Amino acid sequence: MKNLKDKKIAILATDGFEESELIEPLNRFKEEGATVHVVSPEGGSIRGWKGTNWAKEMKVDKTLNDVKPSDYDGLMLPGGVINPDLLRKYKKAIEFVKGFKTSEKMKPIAAICHGPWMLAEAGIAKGRKLTSYDSIRTDMVNAGATWMDKEVVVDNGVVTSRSPEDLMAFMDKAVEEFREGKHTR
Repeated sequence: MKNLKDKKIAILATDGFEESELIEPLNRFKEEGATVHVVSPEGGSIRGWKGTNWAKEMKVDKTLNDVKPSDYDGLMLPGGVINPDLLRKYKKAIEFVKGFKTSEKMKPIAAICHGPWMLAEAGIAKGRKLTSYDSIRTDMVNAGATWMDKEVVVDNGVVTSRSPEDLMAFMDKAVEEFREGKHTR
């Protein structure tokens, strides 16, 4: 049985995404039966980052102008230093992330490495337990989060992890939360 059959997941990214943090979850979610779209501010393709060099390009499926949060059952935010730092400059990207949280319900969001920067920008980090890459720990605390040094932290539908070393645990929990769907806070 496919855990994510009939689920649509958006992966919000731009240039500088950590290659493994986008490609491995994308493949896993598809294997689980989900429809997955790479969403970005602009069309065409975006370039990944691996180690100290530019890496593979990834085709953009939809632009932020083409989508709205109601189109999706869940959101995934890969890291890489460059990717979320660029994304948080786009008002539409921040609004897209904000749209996964309503006053009463939260659609699942999974963010890894520097991806939680977008949770901070969207006001979703406030009052949550989460983790991230250690270098943005202070940013998460300043955004109102309780930061934890664990491979994966789940808080009411929001899954966070520290780095590519945590990918397996991150993907397992993300699949679980996406399967469960909306969470009431």
